[in-house]
Amino acid sequence: MMFILNPISIGLGFLWDQIVGDPPKWPHPVIFMGKVISLYEGRFNQGTPRQRRLKGALLTLILGTGSFALTAGLIGIAHEISVIFGLIIEALLIGSALAGKSLLEAGSRVLQPLKEGNLEAARKSLSWFVSRDTTNLSEGEIARGTIETLAENFVDGILSPLFYLLIGGAPLAMAFKAVSTLDSMIGYRNERYEDFGWFAARTDDWANYLPARLSVIILGLAGWFYRFPVRKAFKIWRRDAKAHPSPNGGNPESMVAGLLEIQLGGNNIYHGKIHHRAEMGDPLHELSWQDIEQCQKLVRLGTWISFLLIFGVTCLLFANRH
Repeated sequence: MMFILNPISIGLGFLWDQIVGDPPKWPHPVIFMGKVISLYEGRFNQGTPRQRRLKGALLTLILGTGSFALTAGLIGIAHEISVIFGLIIEALLIGSALAGKSLLEAGSRVLQPLKEGNLEAARKSLSWFVSRDTTNLSEGEIARGTIETLAENFVDGILSPLFYLLIGGAPLAMAFKAVSTLDSMIGYRNERYEDFGWFAARTDDWANYLPARLSVIILGLAGWFYRFPVRKAFKIWRRDAKAHPSPNGGNPESMVAGLLEIQLGGNNIYHGKIHHRAEMGDPLHELSWQDIEQCQKLVRLGTWISFLLIFGVTCLLFANRH
């Protein structure tokens, strides 16, 4: 049965994320998730490949179901104390499941030094949230890395949590956050995590499958508002999205590439080795800091469109139940 969320809690939670974001020293659930993952991985990521896969799958199930249960329990206890206290706790948990403000701020930390011509500072800022080597990137390559990150994380950090809020409230959104955190920490195809992180990476792919495809429509609506070439962008999406190594990442990235009339993808350096990612979009102009600004506009408006859609559906469901 669908969990019917209170519109007040989702509204307050969304505004908390938009205005406050993730304050320093705030007891963010992801910090605790990260500690659990590190502790478990350090002790159990060993044995045969099959044993590593089983242990990794067990970690994903424990952290996902545990996050759901703890969130549901905390909200239930808070509501037992008082309705207002329950709504506040629920709103804070919803806000912590979203990453709207922090995502745009991450883009701005690269954008600002890039606008000032300080490539070294821009490279350093970009290195904080991408795994590629940023040491010698040009302005265009820095802009490309930033835009790819903004586009892909629009799904992972904003649209997917909202999607799962609608289906299962804060508990399911927090379970998704657990899966996303697992993927970001152990979902890599390298010697250490190839087997141990396999189930977490696949679960993250499955969890983002529908939201990634919904993002194409939402980004298209945002692009239409700004009079970007939406029809051309949909053609780029149909042509290029499937070439992305991720089953989901190509959807928002190719759409953004089409809307901004740029080309994403190309060569990246990881641990001293060049890896080629299929190009998406047409290189109608060279990438620059202006394209980061345009991408931020799309993500910001796309975030509000996503929220208003989810909020509207939540209001209808809540009204019908009452």
